[in-house]
Parts: sequence; C-alpha cells; structure tokens
Amino acid sequence: MKIQNAFRLGLFGGLGVLVAIVIGGAVTSLATILTYVGAALFLALGIDPAVSFLQRHKFPRPAAIAVVLVVVLGVAAGLIFALIPVLSDQITNLIKQIPTITQAFNNGQIESWWNHTFPWLKYNDVLTNVQDFFTKNVQSITGGVLTTAVTIGSGAFGVLIVVILTLYFVASLSSIKRGLYQLVPATRREKFIDISEQISKAVGRYVIGQVSLGLCNGILSFIFLLIMSFATGVKYYALLAFIAFLFSLVPLVGTLVGSIIITLSAWLFSDFNLWTLIIVGAYYIVYMQVEAYVLSPNIMNRAVKVPGVVVVIAALAGGTLLGILGALIAIPVAAAILLIVKQVIVPRQNAL
Repeated sequence: MKIQNAFRLGLFGGLGVLVAIVIGGAVTSLATILTYVGAALFLALGIDPAVSFLQRHKFPRPAAIAVVLVVVLGVAAGLIFALIPVLSDQITNLIKQIPTITQAFNNGQIESWWNHTFPWLKYNDVLTNVQDFFTKNVQSITGGVLTTAVTIGSGAFGVLIVVILTLYFVASLSSIKRGLYQLVPATRREKFIDISEQISKAVGRYVIGQVSLGLCNGILSFIFLLIMSFATGVKYYALLAFIAFLFSLVPLVGTLVGSIIITLSAWLFSDFNLWTLIIVGAYYIVYMQVEAYVLSPNIMNRAVKVPGVVVVIAALAGGTLLGILGALIAIPVAAAILLIVKQVIVPRQNAL
C-alpha cells in the first residue's frame, strides 16, 4: 500500500512538473505578445488621467478619448515628418559625394592623403586587407543587413500593435476594471478597489510626470538649439529637440544618452564646428544637473512618492529584466508594491 501511495505521489508530482514546464514554455513563447499587452496597458493607464480631466470638463468620454489620442498620434506624426527631411538631405548629400569619392580614388588623391597621414601603413596592403575582409565575410554582412531590416520591420509592427491595443484599452478601461473587481470576493472587494484605484492613479501621475520632464527638456532644447542655429549654424534643431523629448521619457539614463546623441549630431550638422561641440555639451551637462537635483525630485515625488534610492534600484532591475519597457514600468510597479506594503501588510502585522 505504501508503494502504491508513493507511486501515486510520484506520478502526480511528475505530472505537476510537466504542466509547469508546459506553462513556462507557453509564457516564453508568448513573451513578445505579453510585452505588447503590458506596454499598451501601461500607456492606457497613463493616458486615462488626461481622459478623466477632459470628462470633468464636460467632455463625453468618447470625445475625450478621441482628443487625447489625436494629440498622441500627432506627436508621433511630428517625429516622422521631422525625421524625413533629415534622411532625405543626408541621402542626397551622400549620393552627391559618390562621384567625388570615385574620382578621388581614380586620381590617386586618396592614396596620397593616406600615405601622408599614415606613413607607417602601406595603402595597398590596407586596401587588400579590406577587400579580403569583405570577400570572406560577404555572407555574414548580408545576413546582418537582412537581420537588421527584419528587426526594424518587427519593431515597426510591434509599435503598430501597441498603438492598436492602447486604443482598445483606453476605450474599455472602465469595463475592464469592473470585470476585474467582480472576480474579488465581496468581503475584500472594497479594499481591493481602493488600492487598485490608487495604483492606477499612481501610474497615470508617473506617466504625466515623465512626459512633463520630457517636455521641459524638449522645449528648452528647442529654444537653445534655435539660438545655436543662428550662432553656429546648427541644423535640424526641431528634430534634435524632439530626440531630447523622447529620450527624457526613459528614466535615469535616457537624458544622458539623448544628450550625447544631440551633442554629437549638432557638431556633425554644424560642419564639425568645435565651438558647437563645446557649447552644446556644456549646456546639457548643466541641464542634467538641474533635472537630477531640481526638476525630477519635485515632479516625481509629487507623482509617485517613491524614495530616490528605490527609484534607482527599481529602474536598474526593470531595465535588466525587460529592457526599456522594464525601465519605464519599474517605478510605478515599485510605487504599487510600497502602497500594498503600507496599506495591507503593515496593518496586518500591527493587528497580530
């Protein structure tokens, strides 16, 4: 009898392990879809406060949703229309330079410049090594280009899916909440609703706070780079300001990375003017100090009320686990956990 019970225990234990493996495999396979859903839900919770604001000002909910979504899509369209002229100009300049570069190769100008600049390296040896490298690795290079193209296409498709899901979530957020609340036992439903609404508002305030930081960076960058366009000839200041806004939406490292890209781009677009590099770099160093010690603490403490050390740890952990999306949602998740600890766990521990 004991052997039979042990066999049954082992059998059911083995079946449990198999079920867990199947569920884990399914979650892994659906990781991309779950990421899209999580991103869309996060955006919907962030957009909902703006919709609620319009509703409080006597806008019907469908009209409020339409207005907010038109603004969001207008910002995305602005990025596209700001990017197209830059790409067009750079491609046109590259095409114009091809005959000049070809003629320089044929006339030996490139070889003369190389021998004068790098006398310790033989031009023919370098040219032969470069040709051999491309000949031997042409398949890998071609495969890398195709992989990059597929990745870009997948990213564009993912953005489209997230936008569509966000539209559905924003339109049906109230019904989704009601359906979720009905799954909770009636004795605990009131407390669950209260905490859920607080978490939802915290997420919305966080998104608004992060967008406010992005707008500060974008507007100030636009004004500064517009002045620099008259002083040192910086081009595409609108696009660079838009880049500043977008990168500021990423916590911690977003402003730093965006500032480096903008500084180098401004230097490039001003025909490698050294003063442009120095002045733009100095401006963003000063701005990052102001954002880190003045803007971000004031805005984020009012938005989510999370201690600074928790913000840093949460953003690092979220970025490590889920990349940019993880970094974006880490701070509101941390705020939600702190809220649950304060309003559920701590009172329960005090009651023991």
